[in-house]
Amino acid sequence: MPAPPGAGIVASGPAVGERAPAVHTWGVRDSWTPSSWRSREARHQPEWPDPGALEQALKALAQLPPLVFAGEARALTRHLGAVARGEAFLLQAGDCAESFDSSADSIRDKLRVILQMAVVLTYSGGMPVVKVGRIAGQFAKPRSRPTEVRDDVELPSFLGHIVNDIGFTEAERAPDPDRLLTAYHRAASTLNLLRAFTRGGFADLSQVSSWNREFVASSPAGQRYAQMAGEIDRALRFMTACGVTSDTTPQLHEVEFFTSHEALLLGYEEALTRLDSLTGEWYDCSAHMLWIGERTRQVDGAHVEFLRGVRNPIGCKVGPTATADEVLELCERLNPDREPGRLTLITRMGAERVRELLPPLLAAVRDAGHPVVWACDPMHGNTFTSESGLKTRHFDDVLDEIAGFFAAHAAEGTIPGGVHVELTGDAVTECLGGSDALAPTDLESRYETMCDPRLNARQSVDLAFRVAELLRSRT
Repeated sequence: MPAPPGAGIVASGPAVGERAPAVHTWGVRDSWTPSSWRSREARHQPEWPDPGALEQALKALAQLPPLVFAGEARALTRHLGAVARGEAFLLQAGDCAESFDSSADSIRDKLRVILQMAVVLTYSGGMPVVKVGRIAGQFAKPRSRPTEVRDDVELPSFLGHIVNDIGFTEAERAPDPDRLLTAYHRAASTLNLLRAFTRGGFADLSQVSSWNREFVASSPAGQRYAQMAGEIDRALRFMTACGVTSDTTPQLHEVEFFTSHEALLLGYEEALTRLDSLTGEWYDCSAHMLWIGERTRQVDGAHVEFLRGVRNPIGCKVGPTATADEVLELCERLNPDREPGRLTLITRMGAERVRELLPPLLAAVRDAGHPVVWACDPMHGNTFTSESGLKTRHFDDVLDEIAGFFAAHAAEGTIPGGVHVELTGDAVTECLGGSDALAPTDLESRYETMCDPRLNARQSVDLAFRVAELLRSRT
């Protein structure tokens, strides 16, 4: 099978001592290539004005080094296999749409609140946490309408910085293929920062107290976090006295952190797909994990066709219109070998409907024997527009959908594997409620998102404590 231009053979970056994994036969793989998606209907792709410029950008992308390595993606699959068995919990979190203008401080603060949440879930929930960010690649967004109208002016919708700009002029809203290359370089620089922070001491467990920024520390959740951090500090001092230090136990000094994004722009994903030198399998090296959105999960569509062939762990959003038969078809298409950790089903039902709609899907997948990870996206099913015209979500609805998710799993005897949330480390005012009881009139004070409303740092840490309580009840 020929490689796409510039793909070549890439180092898989395995851990020391890693053995070559068994190569799966994958009955459908003989007809798959990184470009086979092009024969299918590809929804939510931009209308690029210059096909020649697009082709040049994709060829340039195909010549660039991989952003992540196959060995790292395999490690995430193994960790997600533990989640599927109920031995760990998945925290997938980050921005709704990343900006090319994100500063190093903003990236650090986003990582910090994810690490805070993970520590809360691990310590209070008693469960190892697999940390996956919506980061270093979440630049594209599907939109419900192809155009936007303001003051009788109609222009293309903002599709994320990888396609066009959020400014409302004809030039800014024109899709620009050079942005694909900018997205690659922005993702690379973000990955460099993440690797430095997670391996260079910032994520050391001895730093858990310093992660509690003033904005969070002054909230009830922050005060609860400070108490927990004090308990962790005392435990670490005891362990040090016993000879257990970061020198002897690297897990105390650094964390494994993985990246993910929605694989929406298939040309971009194809250009970054590489053949692994260790296994001879194809990996999409734009991120460790990719997911298919609710709008693009057609079983015979281009997005499912592309992601069925790469060996990364993959996710698929499942909304309130999904039927049991559709979900089973997706499981068969995306994970025919039934490999634990390969497929995560991310449900987004809405707080009012999750208890009704989720159990039949859980039962069908359970009875068919598919070892999926079930994760809850409590954000997208609970979005509404305030009287001021701003999209928002209420913190109580987010919590209620997660509670309904856990209740549905308890009823069906299945495993609630994780949560998938949109958040920022900044003190934004985009979601209502929480410990600050943000009201509709507060939204405009710091409404900074480019697309969907995000939990702020206080709300995120509070959410982690609430989920930890549900985890304790599960175990």
